[in-house]
Amino acid sequence: MNETHDFVVIGSGGGSMCAALVMRAAGHSVVILEKTGFVGGTTAQSGGVMWIPNNRFMVQDGVLDSPERARAYLDAIIGDHNDTPGATRARRRAYVEKAPEMLEFLISQGIPFKRMAAWPDYYDAAPGASVPGRTVVAELFDANLLGAWKAKLPPGILPVPAYLDEAMALPKMRHSWASRGILARVLARAIGGKLRGKHLVGAGTALQGRMLHAALKAGTDIRVDTPVEKILIEDGRAAGVLVRKDGAERRIGARLGILINAGGFARNQAMLDRFMPGISTEWTSAGLGDTGEMIEQAERLGAALAQTDMRVCSQIALPPGKIWPRAGLQTEMAKPHCIVVDQSGERYVSEAGSYMDFCAAMVERNKTVPAVPSWMVVDSQYLRRYTLAGLMPGSKIPKSWDETGFLRRGDSLESLASASGIDGARFVATVARFNGFVRAGRDEDFHRGEGAYQRWLGDADAPAPNLGTVEQPPFFAIQVFPGDVSTYGGIVTDESARVLRTDGTPIPGLYATGTSTASVMGRTSPGAGASVGPSFTWGFVAAQHAVRDANAPAALSQNSTLSAHAASATG
Repeated sequence: MNETHDFVVIGSGGGSMCAALVMRAAGHSVVILEKTGFVGGTTAQSGGVMWIPNNRFMVQDGVLDSPERARAYLDAIIGDHNDTPGATRARRRAYVEKAPEMLEFLISQGIPFKRMAAWPDYYDAAPGASVPGRTVVAELFDANLLGAWKAKLPPGILPVPAYLDEAMALPKMRHSWASRGILARVLARAIGGKLRGKHLVGAGTALQGRMLHAALKAGTDIRVDTPVEKILIEDGRAAGVLVRKDGAERRIGARLGILINAGGFARNQAMLDRFMPGISTEWTSAGLGDTGEMIEQAERLGAALAQTDMRVCSQIALPPGKIWPRAGLQTEMAKPHCIVVDQSGERYVSEAGSYMDFCAAMVERNKTVPAVPSWMVVDSQYLRRYTLAGLMPGSKIPKSWDETGFLRRGDSLESLASASGIDGARFVATVARFNGFVRAGRDEDFHRGEGAYQRWLGDADAPAPNLGTVEQPPFFAIQVFPGDVSTYGGIVTDESARVLRTDGTPIPGLYATGTSTASVMGRTSPGAGASVGPSFTWGFVAAQHAVRDANAPAALSQNSTLSAHAASATG
């Protein structure tokens, strides 16, 4: 080996710096190897939300929760399936136990968090669900504290120093005094921070900025532009990695273990074609490093893969000129005065449900009726009040939207159907049926708006948060695609985050977390932060296990010495 560390981490996403902090707190050396020029992975470019059951902030705010309630909820929505080995009951139990422990550890390391005041679990009617929600986010962060490392944080999803709930309220500022108050608060925060020489950031940038700052302060060795080409096995144990830096190969040894946290494969078309034919890299908002090499490397070492047909979905539009992130539509589709139809002109799912459910329904529908892409249809009422593919309410429609055909228009439903290639009679009948449901106050087909989460996504200031007629011309339509923020399957790990072979035995010294792995949530998502929370938690668990393993031989040796002394004394 050219050099050796106690712990080697491949990738710098959600769980990497968490694992590094555990190692440094135990007095061990650790190096994080990031193949791109930026630190933080897709987590840094996400909302930065973590789903943490029974967390301290829920207790402080008097929000009911317990390990038993959280397990009951996960058991109800995930179930037990042979094709989801990442989501065994043992793994779910470990997550419920370890996630709040992980959060407490990070707080002890000086990283401040807060609870989102309201972000309901997605399946709020299930046993153990929390309507107030179990979501936790990092406090806003001054990126200037990073010094030269500030340039290594990728651009985030929020251009202003706002929390996610604040950002979600801002589009309503034209007709909501509460939203105007939030805007004033965010602007004051931005101006005040600038006057004090701060660069305040939120969402995933704040989370990973804080993690990077803590990891560097703790003495973690972090290297960018350092791709790992191979995991080295010696005597059946993961002993090091082969990297390539500036064209030269280098072998880096790992005394205690190696953690794979290199993202999923949403940007690897060959892997998508292998595991989920029909899905395109063009639809992803994952980071540029989400290319799957380490999943393939683990498979070559004999690791089991599972749940590889799953993604962390996000229904999107593809407006001209917008490269990243893709224009997310989930909150927009949950608002009144819009529907989504397939290419035949029929609705097939609630527009206001979980992103996982919506995209799964789109892909499933496409097997029998063309539905990829589908059409999001809105009327003039909608455009006056809500955003559309990021366009603020009441704004002038970009010329490029019409020139490229991204936006289709019609002075009548029939003319909109014609412009969109939809069967006119069927489409008109679909809209009439939906409008009838709106007037009756209940969506009889898909129960849109009947859950707390759906209502939370909607417009609380409207007569019905999710239901509004589509009847005021002109009418508009844009295409909807089943996008994602990463994949949701990969390397199978156990409740200690150890990588498992196809026969179920662990590969000694090899751990994995994040979207490199088969998710503990199986084929669903219990709430916001169901990929970031597990990434941090299993990184925490992996480092703890490696530290315990390192201490075990010393303890055994000490016990043997004591036994020998005892035997000598009694002899």
